Amino acid sequence: MRILLIEDDPDLADVVALGLRNESYAVDQAATYAHAEELLRTTTYDVACFDLGLPDGDGLELIRRLARDLELRRPRRSLVLTARDAVADRVAGLDAGADDYLVKPFHFAELVARVRALSRRGESHGSTLRVGALTLDLAAHQAWRDGSELRLTAREFSLLRYFMHHPGDVLSAEDLLEHVWDEHANPFTASVRVILSRLRKKLGEPALIVTVTNVGYQLKERP
Repeated sequence: MRILLIEDDPDLADVVALGLRNESYAVDQAATYAHAEELLRTTTYDVACFDLGLPDGDGLELIRRLARDLELRRPRRSLVLTARDAVADRVAGLDAGADDYLVKPFHFAELVARVRALSRRGESHGSTLRVGALTLDLAAHQAWRDGSELRLTAREFSLLRYFMHHPGDVLSAEDLLEHVWDEHANPFTASVRVILSRLRKKLGEPALIVTVTNVGYQLKERP
């Protein structure tokens, strides 16, 4: 899952981004309104976290623009991270289009829990994903096939999570690169193929992720 973190405090931004990456999320960072706008023109994010007090503009206005500016790609979910704690500020943030509102200072564990909740909004699986023989515990970062635990790296876990959010869908390498890797990934490398190959080996036989020739990859709901 790919997250946009808009935060002008460099120390806070780096700490939060590092923590989210340790939770197996791909994270892009923006410290200004202009940079955030630039990223939102080119990338569709699963979750965007908006600071409101940016040095060159108001994050609240950027959230409002997402609903009307067709040149911006609206994130699937939006979370406000701000020191503005008045009830009127919370109401304004939610009315502008944000899905959630978290006041600084916050506990990192709560932020991660809210990101997980936003990513599964509209679904009924709670913090556990199940597709056929596969089970994924999003909170504990554990995965099993037929009850046997899988030892996955952070990237492998993130990749499997994305497949399990889209069971049966054929996903191109570009889809995977956009949602599992961040903006620093080189689209011309074999990174997707390498990580996918390692994941397939760990999932075992019969194969659960198959190649659809000239199209992409598919997680089969049944082996």
